[in-house]
Amino acid sequence: MTTALDRARGALTGLALGDALGMPTQDLSRSVILADYGEIHELRAAAPRQLIAAGLPAGTITDDTEQALLLADLLIDAAGTIDIHRFAEALLSWEQRMLAAGSLDLLGPSTKLALSRLQAGEDPAVTGTRGATNGAAMRVTPVGIAFAPEPRGRLLDAVRASALVTHNTSIGLASAAAVAGAVSAGIEGADTHAAALFGAGLADEAEARAPWIDGARVGPRIRWATDLLRDASPTDATRLCIDLIGTSVAAQESVVAALALAASGLEPWRALGVAASVGGDTDTIGAIAGAVLGAAHGMQAWPTDSVSLVTRVNDLDLTSPASGLLALRVSPSA
Repeated sequence: MTTALDRARGALTGLALGDALGMPTQDLSRSVILADYGEIHELRAAAPRQLIAAGLPAGTITDDTEQALLLADLLIDAAGTIDIHRFAEALLSWEQRMLAAGSLDLLGPSTKLALSRLQAGEDPAVTGTRGATNGAAMRVTPVGIAFAPEPRGRLLDAVRASALVTHNTSIGLASAAAVAGAVSAGIEGADTHAAALFGAGLADEAEARAPWIDGARVGPRIRWATDLLRDASPTDATRLCIDLIGTSVAAQESVVAALALAASGLEPWRALGVAASVGGDTDTIGAIAGAVLGAAHGMQAWPTDSVSLVTRVNDLDLTSPASGLLALRVSPSA
């Protein structure tokens, strides 16, 4: 039987593993992935046609994990609260470090636009009112670890604080709530299917807390997609993600695909291989699916050699943030 700490470690480790599996294939088409790598079954270095992550070795994480760990640090340092100005400063500082290192793995379009508006003096309540991509969802896993599923209002408040500056829209907030809800439910002991459905319900509640933006609703799409992929083979799951669900940076595609893959019943490592092989925003799909799978299954879900490679290549300590976030979950002040 897994402990809550093991599941919290599993969530952060799954996030990093799914991210690293998708690193070499991000922003590539399915046909290019098959030509350059074949189906992804293990951590791979970036091939020459991978321009965003050019030259990166196998096991390297991307902005998905790095921004999630930034958020984790802020939550732990501030005893479960999120200062939106500190978070904005942390994101901008991170991008400056990436630019100095010559990296092309930078802030996403919604986040970049919102932070530039914040720097220009606009109110944080309005800077994110065009953000409907998956940036808030990809980094929200620490909130799901730090806050229990109930009371829902407290969990939703924390999700909104993490998304407000950059993704303050019905779609942006709903997608972040779906991921945080699924992770939180997994930490609490739910299986992946129940966790995804809890996330869908939380998405329904969250969308009313932010300004409406046009686009398909996140919660209903998660319920549809989890039914679509349930018990699907890897081949069918891949085809359905590409043909029907979608794998772009649009939150109602990539976030939905990630949760559906997590709930599909595929063995966790195989599900992440599918996520890395479908094309599009593979690192984010893998990161979110890995977080939910790790929250539900714990560390037993992940191959020890792959965990060792990712932690060594990126000099990661995921036990400390997992422990710190989990302490907030049981703290009356969280």
